[in-house]
Parts: sequence; structure tokens; C-alpha cells
Amino acid sequence: MPDGVGDRRRGPHRADLADALDTSLRSDLRLLDLTRLLAWPTAVRRRPGRDRYRASQDGPQLCGRLVEPVVIKQFPNAFHNTDLEKTLRNLGSGPDLVPAGFMTHMCVTFTAQGAFNLGYRTTVVAEATATRTLAAPDGTALPAAALQAAALTTLGDLFGLVAPRVQDLTA
Repeated sequence: MPDGVGDRRRGPHRADLADALDTSLRSDLRLLDLTRLLAWPTAVRRRPGRDRYRASQDGPQLCGRLVEPVVIKQFPNAFHNTDLEKTLRNLGSGPDLVPAGFMTHMCVTFTAQGAFNLGYRTTVVAEATATRTLAAPDGTALPAAALQAAALTTLGDLFGLVAPRVQDLTA
């Protein structure tokens, strides 16, 4: 789970992300509630420089409970140079993993790929992710919706399953 979205809300792309972040954040909260209800092992990933208090101001429900481990990541793949795999083993996590958060085309995709490479079975919940418009190589704008669809399609092609909604996980 992401630790909050304050830096995304305040950053240079905040207008492009506003609606997608709000929708994704609500879905992330439902996903987190579901994982806690079903007693699924849960870890919160955080970028460097964000302490639990700051994250809780930005996204209080996503900052992680004190009993939920926090993994500090420096790269889009949350497994790269972190103790995420060890943390998941210590939690007794099985082979199934549900990454969520921002940005779909970057952190979610590369974490799912990293999980796949390590033998995990991933399921990404589409509504619990978000991305932003990017400049294409020819300089035109690649709309966030198109990039989101492409990233989720790539994930579903090889790296795991894509569930449209949180409630689809329990179906």
C-alpha cells in the first residue's frame, strides 16, 4: 500500500492527478479495509524522507498501523534494494500479492514485475491505481487514461491479473 499522496497532491502534476488520486485513494482505503478484515498480511511502502506522522497528515488511513511494517523504497520496484521480500516472508505472506498505488505506469508496474520475477502471483486492482498524462516521444500529450489502460494491459499480459474493482478480489 502507498503511504499517502500528499506529495502527489502538491507536486507539479496535481491538477492532472486530482480526480484520479481521489478515486484511487478511496479504492485504496477499501482495499486496505479488506486486507485487514481478511487478516491478509499488509505492508506499507514509503519513499525516503516521509515519516509516519507526515504520511498520516497526507493520508491518515493509508499511513499504516503501528503493527504494519513500513518498507522504505528508493526505486519504482519496491523489491529493489529493500527488505520487502523478507518483510513479506516474516508476515507469513503467501505467493499472492496485491500491489496498489501511484503511479500505475511506474511504481505499480515495476513492483508487479519484480514480484513476478520473484515468483509471486500478483493481482492489481485497477481502481486502486492512478497515473498522469505524460509527454509522448513526439511531444504530444499521452492522456492519463490511455497510459493507465496501457500499463494495466501490460500487467495483465504477463505479470499478473488485473481486477477492475476491489470487490472483484473476493469474487
